[in-house]
Amino acid sequence: MCLAVPGKVVRWLDREPLFARAEIEFEGVRRVCHMACVPEAEIGEFVIVHAGVAISRVDADEAQHILDELRNLSESDEEPSP
Repeated sequence: MCLAVPGKVVRWLDREPLFARAEIEFEGVRRVCHMACVPEAEIGEFVIVHAGVAISRVDADEAQHILDELRNLSESDEEPSP
């Protein structure tokens, strides 16, 4: 199964279209991601990242909704079975 998660653009490292890279924050953890698919993303915006590649932009409300749902899934996995 594939999973893509939202992260916030915190710093551009390279805006050259083919090699675009930015630092993305995922709930306090920062990673460098490739940004060639979303070169128009600005600092403070959210992007959806899959396998280290930002594949689309997403608004802040939708990003928060996705993160909440992922958190709920994680919490339901932690509950013991009867």
